[in-house]
This record gives sequence, C-alpha cells and structure tokens, in this order.
Amino acid sequence: MNETFTVTLRRENGNAVLDMTGDINGFAEAALNNAYAQAENEQPEAVVLNFAKVDYINSTGIALIVGLLANARVAHRPLVAANLTEHYREIFTITRLSDFITIR
Repeated sequence: MNETFTVTLRRENGNAVLDMTGDINGFAEAALNNAYAQAENEQPEAVVLNFAKVDYINSTGIALIVGLLANARVAHRPLVAANLTEHYREIFTITRLSDFITIR
C-alpha cells in the first residue's frame, strides 16, 4: 500500500473539485478531510471527488468517503464521484454508495 496521497482543490462551474492522487486508505484521512472542509467553506453547488488519479481504495478509504457523504448530506450539498474505474463503480454499487453519490 502506498502512503502517498495528495488532494488539490479547484473550482469548476460553481463546484468544488477535489483532485485526488494516490491510494485512499487510512493515510489519506487528514488530507481528504481538510480538503473537503476547505471546499465546504467556499459554499459550492456540489463537491466533486475526482478519482482519475486514484490507484487504490481500501475499506478504510470507503469509510472515509462515507464520512464525506455524511458531511455533504448535513450541508444539503450534492457529492459527485467522477472518473471512477469500472471496478470502483461496481464497488460503489455493491456498497450502495451509488444510491447517495452521483457517479459521472
């Protein structure tokens, strides 16, 4: 497992986009939560999680995403998952995350 995870925040069409790179696991928690909090401070229409450069998501990573979903629901803000691989689209379907997160 890779301990290197980075996330950068950018704005796109009124949305906050979190461009994530690396593995989403326990090592990603602080960076992911900090970036999400920063995104929320900007009051975006939606928060987009860009998985284009994510190599791996373990069960802890799924739990982190569920935590972000809980925060988004409290804020009444849509959470979007972009650029998931087919494998992770299936994982999001099996875990029913796709019932609550828009996948594009």
